[in-house]
Amino acid sequence: MKIKQKLQLGIGLLFAMILLLATMSIYYVHKLSSDTKNILVDNYNTLDYSRKMQMAMDNNILQLQNREIFSENLALQQKNITEPGEAELTASLATHFGLLQQNLSDTQQIASMRKDLSNIMLLNMQAIQRKNKIAGQTSDNSIFWISILGTICFIISFTLLFNLPGNIANPVKELTRSIKEIAERNYARRLHFNKKDEFGDLAASFNTMAEKLEEYQASSVQKLLIEKKRIETLINNMNDPVIGLDENKRVLFMNHMALKIAGLKAEQVAGKSAEELALHNDLIRSLIQELYDEGLQQQPSKLPVKIYADHKESYFEKEIIPIKIIPTGEQIEKLIGTVILLQNITPYKELDFAKTNFIATVSHELKTPISSIRMSLDLLENKQLGELNDEQKNMVASIKEDTTRLLKITGELLNMTQVETGSIQMSVKPASVQEIVDYAIATNRLSAEEKRIQLKTQIPEDIPPVLADKDKTAWVLNNLVSNAIRYSYENATVYISVKEEKDLIRFSVTDTGQGIEPRYMNRVFDRYFRIPGTQKEGTGLGLSISKEFIEAQGGRMELQSEYGKGSEFAFLLEKTGV
Repeated sequence: MKIKQKLQLGIGLLFAMILLLATMSIYYVHKLSSDTKNILVDNYNTLDYSRKMQMAMDNNILQLQNREIFSENLALQQKNITEPGEAELTASLATHFGLLQQNLSDTQQIASMRKDLSNIMLLNMQAIQRKNKIAGQTSDNSIFWISILGTICFIISFTLLFNLPGNIANPVKELTRSIKEIAERNYARRLHFNKKDEFGDLAASFNTMAEKLEEYQASSVQKLLIEKKRIETLINNMNDPVIGLDENKRVLFMNHMALKIAGLKAEQVAGKSAEELALHNDLIRSLIQELYDEGLQQQPSKLPVKIYADHKESYFEKEIIPIKIIPTGEQIEKLIGTVILLQNITPYKELDFAKTNFIATVSHELKTPISSIRMSLDLLENKQLGELNDEQKNMVASIKEDTTRLLKITGELLNMTQVETGSIQMSVKPASVQEIVDYAIATNRLSAEEKRIQLKTQIPEDIPPVLADKDKTAWVLNNLVSNAIRYSYENATVYISVKEEKDLIRFSVTDTGQGIEPRYMNRVFDRYFRIPGTQKEGTGLGLSISKEFIEAQGGRMELQSEYGKGSEFAFLLEKTGV
């Protein structure tokens, strides 16, 4: 018999028995309720009326008030005739009561009335006993049949409970074990269910699948070996070093270029753990350090790796690629290895050095003649070479403005070359906060006046000195104030604020200009980046150099901006005594 038919038969039979049990329970409960209701409604009411009439007689039936109570309950009793013989007794009681009302001195009628009431009450008491026996018989019958049906339901449920789960779960467990063995490539596994049901069909299908997988494995091993050789050859012929590690950080492969720069041989690395190799090889140690350091995994270094290869210093860009897969039939991603790829960027680094040297040389050579031009212009403005007419004064002012801009550009280019070559010279020592701010204000006062912009400062009187390179910090603050003036509207206000924040001193410059769109917030400190569409002149180097100068002193830059309302640039440095 099929599993489906077994389930339908067992559960269907149990459902029918439960339905029958529920129906019979409802029937007997209804019948008991009806019997009880008959006792309460019919006989109990008669007894209650009779009791009240008897009380009226005991309280002196000759009084009008008691006769009215008797008459009222007699009328109710006449409407509640339910037992055989009760109508005659009630009629007799009514007759005797009528005679008493006609002749209140006839005491014989009172005795007759008491007798009639006693007979009515006795008749109903006997009826209650009879109906109680009927209700008890109904209760016994209901208990008997409900117990029989409940026992049958229990037997069916007990049978299903102990047989049905095993009939389904045991073959499923066996199938699960077999599938796991197949997943582990034990294709010789077979199922043996001697049943003519769905599990028998499933076992036959499973065995067929296992046979085909076994045949496929035998035929595809050679193909896999060929593909493995092809991949190994491809990796070995790559010009960039490649190192492969398994999930336990053991070396799977190192191509010829990786072995060459590490100074190792293939037989020295095969099957060895990366940690073991790192004990005796500085290059391997630096390459795998990130795999063992969680902090470096979260913030990997972007600096190129410097390696002495081919009799010269070479630069490689390191990329660690985790190999993760979701195994067939599973849902959780699993790490099965790591690939360390080193891309040779030495030619690009050499070009970058050449570019930096060229910019440094050109900037240095331009600075001297530009400074000479600036000095000549100062002589012309001081009238030491004669009076200038208005047109000549305008030309001198224009040339001076261009000269100032050229000096600023050459200065930024020289600072940029220091940053790129890593030759920033810092002289970090206690410096006056007021002097740094005064320098920035004095340098930018003229440009602020031209746009009628107010420079407002907020500096606590007792603020301690800052631990910084005074010249470079003043240059950074000057650059931030200059930018604020440049991007502010006319008649605006630029706020320069300095305050203590725990062990740090925070310099901030706030403008009320256009602000920065959120999509450009993370790029404003990038080298040569200028916000698209801006009409302001600049090289895009100022903020990048400022960030490098501050971070070289152990500080950090901050930016807050709301597009359409303005921006706040700030930097934080340690205060003295920390």
